[in-house]
Amino acid sequence: MDFKNLISHCKEYGFIYPSSEIYDGLSAVYDYGPYGVELKNNIKQYWWKSMVQMHENIVGIDAAIFMHPKTWKASGHVDAFNDPLVDNKDSKKRYRADQLIEGYAEKIEAKIQKDVDKAREKFGDSFDEAMYRATNPRVLERQQEIDAVLKRMNDALRDGNMEDLGALINECGITCEVSGSKNWTEVRQFNLMFNTQLGNIAGEESKLYLRPETAQGIFVNFLNVQKSTRQKIPFGIAQIGKAFRNEIVARQFIFRMREFEQMEMQFFLRPGEEMQWYEYWKATRMKWHLNLGTPQSKLRFHDHDNLAHYANAAVDIQFDFPFGFRELEGIHSRTDFDLTEHQKLSGKKLQYFDPELNENYVPYVVETSIGCDRMFLAMISQAFTEEKVPDAEGNESTREVLKLHPALAPVKVAVLPLLKNKEELTSAAGDVFNTLKKHFNCQYDEKDAIGRRYRRQDAIGTPYCVTIDFETLENNTVTIRDRDTLEQERVKIEDLAARIGPKVDVASIL
Repeated sequence: MDFKNLISHCKEYGFIYPSSEIYDGLSAVYDYGPYGVELKNNIKQYWWKSMVQMHENIVGIDAAIFMHPKTWKASGHVDAFNDPLVDNKDSKKRYRADQLIEGYAEKIEAKIQKDVDKAREKFGDSFDEAMYRATNPRVLERQQEIDAVLKRMNDALRDGNMEDLGALINECGITCEVSGSKNWTEVRQFNLMFNTQLGNIAGEESKLYLRPETAQGIFVNFLNVQKSTRQKIPFGIAQIGKAFRNEIVARQFIFRMREFEQMEMQFFLRPGEEMQWYEYWKATRMKWHLNLGTPQSKLRFHDHDNLAHYANAAVDIQFDFPFGFRELEGIHSRTDFDLTEHQKLSGKKLQYFDPELNENYVPYVVETSIGCDRMFLAMISQAFTEEKVPDAEGNESTREVLKLHPALAPVKVAVLPLLKNKEELTSAAGDVFNTLKKHFNCQYDEKDAIGRRYRRQDAIGTPYCVTIDFETLENNTVTIRDRDTLEQERVKIEDLAARIGPKVDVASIL
């Protein structure tokens, strides 16, 4: 799939627009259009229902974006929320040092893949890829280089050794994609938090931050939620909300943005039980993705090589985006770091009294965190299909279709009168539309030939089209067209809602 075609499709059909486009846009900021906001809301609904509604011991909150600045001191963001920044002196282009090195490793991996593809072509069905990768001297040599480069990078990132990152860039001979030169500045730390100010307090400006994650709003409300809902350990707090990061290099469409939305759940538990819950949430979250019909081949676990300061275990669920496998969701065992640090800095106890153990303790936490925008991109890139189908005359034509799961589709049903200029048809179609819109997000369309209207609905992912024709006037039946199979069948108008409902309801995948 051509990623540029997908981006163009998203704009043309009202899913995503560049922000402030009439002013030439704003880098790495996007607006969700009429169909984009529906798809995004459906993703959030699926997450919320599966996380909160389906778990008696998980509740939700909606914390404020602005928080007391000490919050970010306690969390470590003020001192440690940095990315390694490097500039090319000739092009003046700015890069993340770790992404440059990862790109270098990806180029070596591409050479390995090229060798693998050649070998597969040569040996045919008898080709054993795993054996080839494990024994071919050139592949082994290249893989060893990848492993050594990435290990050195991760060690330098963990130790905050910017000098060695710079040395690694130079030793690998990495060049600027614009100037082609190796003329780099020193690597330096860049804090990713946006800051602003809160009025004037006694003549002094008070510094605030736009939150870089939603998790801290959950941690500072831990006791409020526990007491007001009378939850017992283990229990979780879920939240969907905006977060902001001043990314050095925001790229790959909505994959990495400066303003984005997170769906996070913090699960509070007894110390010592974190690993069993960590494994539970790994399995549960993977199943959540697979329930949408995503092939297992497009999803994989990837353990973190470089653990965050608060974690004792961390794994990503990666998705095979058009630009390769990248992080879609993270599951992290955060230990008791966050609550302990907030307890120290605030001077307020953030402990739970466990009646079964008859003791107070600071709970441990296992976190699940998924980017809503990344999930959007995963779903729409997986769904976007260009395929040959027969047209009205029986000839082959190409259609662009979004094969979204019906529960996520922005529009569930399109109601289409066969002809625009026949009042009896448009009137009957209006009646059907007014009935169905009480149950589903529907669309009425009478412009252009019926074939072109089908194509428009295919392009926005509508799973079912209901066509009102002259037979409808005789026996109150309509034609339902399936988006994926293109099959059509007659159904009584009175049976439509019951027929479509179970297929487009999020309950079908919970």
